[in-house]
Amino acid sequence: MISVIFDLDGTLVDSEPNYYESGRRTLARHGVPDFTWEQHARFIGIGTLETLDILRDRYAIAAPVEELLAEQNAVYLELARTGTEVFPEMRAFVERLHASGVPMAVASGSSLEAIGAVLTGTGLDALLTTVVSAEEVAHGKPAPDVFLEAARRLGAEPADCVVVEDAAPGALAARAAGMACVAVPYVAETAHDPAFAGAGLLFPGGQREFSAQAAHDWLTARRTA
Repeated sequence: MISVIFDLDGTLVDSEPNYYESGRRTLARHGVPDFTWEQHARFIGIGTLETLDILRDRYAIAAPVEELLAEQNAVYLELARTGTEVFPEMRAFVERLHASGVPMAVASGSSLEAIGAVLTGTGLDALLTTVVSAEEVAHGKPAPDVFLEAARRLGAEPADCVVVEDAAPGALAARAAGMACVAVPYVAETAHDPAFAGAGLLFPGGQREFSAQAAHDWLTARRTA
């Protein structure tokens, strides 16, 4: 049986605005007042810890990365609890897979606390009960660790797993894990990134083009092939 592993941020939910705002506030407190959305967008798909580690070096911030992470997580959780949007077609896709008994997991670069806040706040926690955070494994995306751990917890072979991803690092991680990938680029301009070239199914227009029916049909064809 095929199992489906979802990335969370930018794939299931539109949490990037919250991540940007929480990062912007954190950096501003540490002497970086002009962090832009365009700068943030370059880190989409990379875990928060890895992102902060890079930014700490880039801006010569004195505070330890663990302190920055705690600050950003606190702001993010506040924002996440007050409202995170689930992409409607993604919710429909998850509901169809759940109704069909397809094993599913979430594998994310976010902290367990952040993942929990988003899933609970959106009601997705009732459908997606297997969760892996990058903080639980040795390496975040583009390393395959989170996806391999998700497969292990589902009791599935990597070759029997399909990853749903919005970012190039996640697509690379899926490939490194030996898994097929449904790619739904969050930033449409990245659709031609070589990382997406090996995707089994690509929606170049991102969420505005993604269709639960089309994804389900593709998955069904794969299951019966």
